[in-house]
Amino acid sequence: MSKKIKIKVKGRLRSFQQASVILGILLALVNGAIYLFDFGAGVLLTCFVVIYFIVIILLMFYNKPIIMNELISFATQYGQIQRRLLRDLELPHALLDDGGHIIWTNKAFEKAVHKDKGYRKSITTLFPSITKEKLPGELEETEQELTFEGFEFLAKMKKISLKEMAVNSDIIEAKDYNGYLIAMYLFDETALKIALKENDDQSLVVGMIYLDNYEEALDSVEEVRRSLLIALIDKKVNKYIAALDGISKKTEKDKYLIIMRKKSLQQLEESRFDLLEDVKTVNIGNEMAVTLSIGIGLDGLTFAQNYEFARTSIDLALGRGGDQAVVKTPSSTTYYGGKSQQVEKNTRVKARVKAHALNEIITSKDKVLVMGHRIADVDSFGAAVGICRIAKTLERKAHIVINDVTTSMQPLVELFQNNPEYEEDMLLNSNQAIEAAGSNTVLVIVDVNKPSITECPELLRFCKSVVVLDHHRQGTEIMENATLSYVEPYASSTCEMVSEILQYIGEGIRLKNEEADCLYSGIMIDTNNFMSKTGVRTFEAAAYLRRNGADVTRVRKLFRENADEYKAKADAVSQAEIYRSDYAISVCPGEDLQSPTIVGAQAANELLNIRGIKASFVLTEYQSKIYVSARSIDEVNVQVIMERLGGGGHMNIAGAQIENTNMAEAIQIVKSTLDRMIEEGDL
Repeated sequence: MSKKIKIKVKGRLRSFQQASVILGILLALVNGAIYLFDFGAGVLLTCFVVIYFIVIILLMFYNKPIIMNELISFATQYGQIQRRLLRDLELPHALLDDGGHIIWTNKAFEKAVHKDKGYRKSITTLFPSITKEKLPGELEETEQELTFEGFEFLAKMKKISLKEMAVNSDIIEAKDYNGYLIAMYLFDETALKIALKENDDQSLVVGMIYLDNYEEALDSVEEVRRSLLIALIDKKVNKYIAALDGISKKTEKDKYLIIMRKKSLQQLEESRFDLLEDVKTVNIGNEMAVTLSIGIGLDGLTFAQNYEFARTSIDLALGRGGDQAVVKTPSSTTYYGGKSQQVEKNTRVKARVKAHALNEIITSKDKVLVMGHRIADVDSFGAAVGICRIAKTLERKAHIVINDVTTSMQPLVELFQNNPEYEEDMLLNSNQAIEAAGSNTVLVIVDVNKPSITECPELLRFCKSVVVLDHHRQGTEIMENATLSYVEPYASSTCEMVSEILQYIGEGIRLKNEEADCLYSGIMIDTNNFMSKTGVRTFEAAAYLRRNGADVTRVRKLFRENADEYKAKADAVSQAEIYRSDYAISVCPGEDLQSPTIVGAQAANELLNIRGIKASFVLTEYQSKIYVSARSIDEVNVQVIMERLGGGGHMNIAGAQIENTNMAEAIQIVKSTLDRMIEEGDL
C-alpha cells in the first residue's frame, strides 16, 4: 500500500496558521500566572483557553483541505490565465520542436502568417530561409531577418530545455534526456525598414565628373566654335544632374563637382550612367567625340569620407582609360561603361616628368630591384631590362626578379645569361631578391599594378620605396603608398613607356643590341605585330629602339615556334566554337607544352581573323588552374568580361584565372558570363 502523500504549506501562509497556536500558548502561560493572584479568575480563564484550543484545532483540520483546494484551483486558473495571455499576446509567438515543426501558435502569429490555429507543419514551409541549420542547436538563441508577403520580420528563436521537467516527471524515466523546445518571436520591422530606407535614400552622395579628352576635342574643332562646344557640354552635364534633383558645379575647365541624394544615384545606376553615351552626341564639327569619367562616393561615415571615395573613384576611372563611371562604398567598387577605345595623348610632357622623378628616386638609392608579374611575358621582361639600363646609366646595381622562364621567354633570357657584359646575378629568384632587398633599395614594378599577381608579393614588404610602371587598366586592387606611379592604359605596352622614359633619363644613354631587341620585342608582341593598340607614339618608340640597334629580323628569329606549339595553336583554332554568332571559344591543349598559356594567347589572336568575330576566348589548363586568354579588336571590351571572372587587362587584351574547376565547367562559366552581360546591356 502506497503511503499517502502529505502536502504541507510553507512560507507566509504557514506563519499565519502558526500564529494562532503561539498566541494560545502565550494565553496559557498568562492563565498560570493569574492563579497566583486569584484562583476563581484563573479557573474562568482556563475554561476560555480550553475552548480557544478546541476551536483552533477544529479550524485547522477543517480548513486545511479547503485551503489546499483553493490553492490548487488558483494555480489552475493562473495557468489558464497565462495561456490566455499568451494566446492574446499581440506579439507573434510560436513553439517549435527541436526539428522545427510547429507545436503551438498564438493569435498574432496565426494572423501574421495567415494560417489557422491547428497549423502543425515545419516552420520552413512558412519561411524557407529558416532551415534546420538556422535553428538554435548549440547556440541558446539565434536571430534571422525574414521577408513574408511584403512584410519584414526579425525572428528571434530561443531554446527552452525540457531536461528538468523530464527528470521530475512521475510517468517517464529520462536520466540523460536533453530535449528542448524552441520559442519563436516575430518582430515586425516593416515600418522601421521603410523609415531607414527613406533616411538612407536622402543621404549625401558626392561625385566628380572629368572630361577625358578636353584638350584633344577642342583641338579638333575650329577656334571660333570652341566656346560653343564647351557651352553645349556644360549644358548637357548640368541639365542631366538637375533632372536627378542634384547640384553640379564646374570647378575647373574640365572638371565638375556634383552632389545628389542616394535615391538619385539609384536612377543613374538603373540607366547605367547613360550620360557617358549622351555626352558623345555633342558634335558641332569636332572630329573627336567628347568622353567623360564619373567618380561617385557614398555610404561613408562623414561627408569628407564620401569626398575621398569620390576622389579614389575618379582616379580609378581615369586609370582604367576613362569613358566610364566608378561607384565606391566602404565595402565595394562598381564599374559602369568603359566601352570606347582609349585616346592616345600626343604630348610627352607626362613621360618627361615621370622620367625626371624616376631619375631622382634611383639616384637616391643604392640598389634597384625590378619585378614583373607571375609567369613573366616578353613585355614585362623587356621593360625590366630597360629599367636595368637606366639604373646602370645612373651607376646603380640592378637585378631582375624572375622565377619561371617560359619557352617564349627563354631566347630573351639567354641573351643575358653567360654574357660577360652582364653580371651573373642580374637575374634573381624570389628568395634571392628578398635577401638582396634592404632599406636603401628601390623596387620597380613593371607591366602589372596588382600586388597579388606580382612575381614576389612578399618583396613589397621589404622595400620602402616602390615605383609602378604599367599600361594595364587599374582595378580595385592597387599598389598602396607607391613612391611613383605611372599607369597609362592608352600605351600599347610597358616597353613603349620605358622606351619614352629612356629618352629623357639623361644625356648620352646608349642601349646595347640585346636590350634594344628586348624592348622592341615587348612592343611587337603586345601589339600583335603592330596591328592592335598602335598609336603614333608606339611607332616613335619603335623608331627610337631601331636607331639604338634593335634588329627586326633578329627579333623575328627569336620568336619562331617549335612544331608542337604550332600544332597546338592550330588545333585550338580548328576546334573553336562560335557562340552567339559573335564570340569564339576554344581550348588549347596543354600537354607536352612548356608554356601553354602563351600558345593559348596566340590562338586567341588568331581567332580574331575570322570574319564576324567580336571577341575570342581560349582556355588553357596549366598548373591546376584554367587560364583564360581574351582578345578583341574594337567592338567588345574584354577587360570588363575578365573582371567578372576575377581577372583584368586591357579593352582588347585581357585574361583571368579560374581555380577549383574543370575545363567543361570553366567554358560554361565564360558562356554564362557572356549571357548575363548581354542581358544587362554591358556588351
